[in-house]
Amino acid sequence: MYGNLNEMALLATPNHRTRLRPGPPASGPMFRVSSLFRKPAVLAGSLSFVLSITLLVGAPRSAAQDRSDAPTEETVASLAAGRVVIAVVKGAILIGTVENPIEADTRVPVPVALSSLRLGVILGAVRWTSPSTQRDIARLDQELPQLRSRLIAPGPRLLDGQAGGEAGDIETVGQGLLERLSDVARNLHAKVDLPTADPLAELVLVDYLPSYGPEIWQLSYGVKQEEQEPGYWTTRVLRPSYLQFWPPEKGQPRTLVEFAYPRENPPPKLLDLLRQKDPRLEKIVASDAKMTEVANHFLQGESVKALPADATQFLRAALSAVSPPNARQTMAILQQESGFDWILAPESEATQPAYQPPQRPAGAPTLMSPPHY
Repeated sequence: MYGNLNEMALLATPNHRTRLRPGPPASGPMFRVSSLFRKPAVLAGSLSFVLSITLLVGAPRSAAQDRSDAPTEETVASLAAGRVVIAVVKGAILIGTVENPIEADTRVPVPVALSSLRLGVILGAVRWTSPSTQRDIARLDQELPQLRSRLIAPGPRLLDGQAGGEAGDIETVGQGLLERLSDVARNLHAKVDLPTADPLAELVLVDYLPSYGPEIWQLSYGVKQEEQEPGYWTTRVLRPSYLQFWPPEKGQPRTLVEFAYPRENPPPKLLDLLRQKDPRLEKIVASDAKMTEVANHFLQGESVKALPADATQFLRAALSAVSPPNARQTMAILQQESGFDWILAPESEATQPAYQPPQRPAGAPTLMSPPHY
């Protein structure tokens, strides 16, 4: 389902309210990048994935040897990692998120209300901090409601369809996040070593549109680098690619939509576990006639027939059953009539328990000694 993170948007399906057409190659300022993205390695049964970035405080000198004495400050980007499960049911959309605690500072993906009938979930590099000052440089999840671009740059365009000019608002949100990502990456330096499948960040947009209905979009933000001198790279955060996951094509099943980050070695999807009759889910399905009915709606591609209250009960139980122990969760609902509301709000940061990572085996890779492939 995922497209390449290149410099043109991917085509949405013809039956959707909008289409995407490619624009000219992305342009704009080049960004000096100094960052280390450690490739995932299986450590103590979990995926270890760390983003640690060194930020150059002073302006870089022209020669590589002259840059070696420039003052530097470590900057760390914490990842929102885990799964996002979305169920479009009768008169509502349910959005459940579960943390994948791959590192000590993993963030739980959190639905953020952008309006009464639209929300976004950021995955990937979401919090950028300075350990030396203990201050945040950027909190993209908290900033998201204000990240609206006033001008849409030339490039991939969402062509207006039956929903009129609403498509442009998706671009406004996507471009606003792009500008903020570019801003925090402006002074970074060195090779970015992302796993092939993973973007720097991605945004899942969920909304209701008047006279059209529910939508689910995924916007993925990649990076492109060029080595100007040995060990010295210029980097651009690319314009996002757009993929529309709801409504599905005519004749395709209307069922659960799920996203995971990191994309490498994702957990089995909830729908696949249902199809495989996973014992953890079978216990829930057999517990009550309403739970059986909800599961059947998902399996038969008829999620829009499920009642919101029953689907909520099923999803909360199912996500808890298949998630890592003590993994944090959230759940929100977009109701067609009343808009956004919390079912399970995120914990306040002051009360969130610190995750205790499993003991690393001897010789495991660290930030100072990344794995070799």
